[in-house]
Amino acid sequence: MTATKRFNIPTVLTLTPATDGADEAACPIRRPLEPLPRLSPEQARELISRYDVGPIDGNGRLVVVAMSGGVDSAVTALVLRERGYKVVGMNMRLFNPPDEHGHINPCCSLEAMEDARATCRAIDIPFYPLAMQQEFEELVIDKFVDEYANGRTPNPCLECNRHVKFKHLIARAKQLGADHLATGHYARIEADADGVYHLYQAVDDRKDQSYVLHTMSQEQLRFLLFPLGRLRKPEVRELAHGFGLPVADKPESQDICFVGKGSYAQFVAARRPGLTDPGEIVSTSGEVLGQHRGLLHYTVGQRKGLGIAGPEPHFVLRLDTKANRLVVGTRADMAFSRLMASGVTLTADHWPTEPFDCAAVVRYRGTRYAATVEPLEPGKVRVHFAEAPTAVAPGQAVVFYRDEEVLGGGTIASAEYE
Repeated sequence: MTATKRFNIPTVLTLTPATDGADEAACPIRRPLEPLPRLSPEQARELISRYDVGPIDGNGRLVVVAMSGGVDSAVTALVLRERGYKVVGMNMRLFNPPDEHGHINPCCSLEAMEDARATCRAIDIPFYPLAMQQEFEELVIDKFVDEYANGRTPNPCLECNRHVKFKHLIARAKQLGADHLATGHYARIEADADGVYHLYQAVDDRKDQSYVLHTMSQEQLRFLLFPLGRLRKPEVRELAHGFGLPVADKPESQDICFVGKGSYAQFVAARRPGLTDPGEIVSTSGEVLGQHRGLLHYTVGQRKGLGIAGPEPHFVLRLDTKANRLVVGTRADMAFSRLMASGVTLTADHWPTEPFDCAAVVRYRGTRYAATVEPLEPGKVRVHFAEAPTAVAPGQAVVFYRDEEVLGGGTIASAEYE
């Protein structure tokens, strides 16, 4: 294995300097500046050959890798380099204001950027930070806050994928003349004999991210690469260790990236203070049962933390934002057999004219439920369940699967109760 040579990047994009404008003394690089020692060609071939990372088919094609500073994106860049691609690492600066305690979020910080740059130095590929704070603020954070203000439960990771990574970042990769954009997502993309692209679950069920990727179109699937789709997390760690990547032992971020050390409720309340105003907890008949501490702290289906007693457990049925009321009921009151979904897209890019059967998932890594999807006007469907979920939260996604394949999905608008 010979060292990957650096190459010229087209200058059609204005990219920020590698230090993101920070002074070196104020933002020192914490990693070695020289590439780390590599395995011998024989050792590298032997290690890579243990895992299903795909053939050596890069043939010098240019791929931009979205580098978060974590181990998954680092190994993505490594694998593609070993497969013969010309790799460029790109770190998105999305959102990084400190909170009142001085904490910063772990995903988009200068520290994460420096980890991404250190990885690129270690495997000898170019690295560029890219400022995308405005897009992230408008398309992810503003919607996140608005959805909570409207009594819905948003999924910001899905919106970031839909609008930032797989729209704006793809556009920037194409401006660079790239053949592909790659990310460290755990999912699989495969083309059939007719040239139609399909999205599948990852091999590693515990890491599968196909639920938050269901909005992909044929054009996007054709341009994207997910090299980790056939790997399991321990294998990713072993590759990182084997090649001496500086982030091999870096822990994963489990929280909403832009919230940081605080809670999502604190984050939203700072932008919409009225959402923490207390109000009445009422039954479906309007009987006042207690007081809530702000609708922001509740979601549909919630049982714990309501602070009301009764012969049966109570669950949140609805958030009435106009009257600032929390509507609760018994498990029997939650029974439904259908839901409405809007903003529905299908990966095949064809709107169906007839109902189709599938397995529906209504929360990230949630249970599958046998369902029939009834297409209405384009972008809207009614989902019929043989055995419905206990509860669904408006604002979350319902995603349609057939075996391991993702067919598409949309945003839950409402449940139709019996």
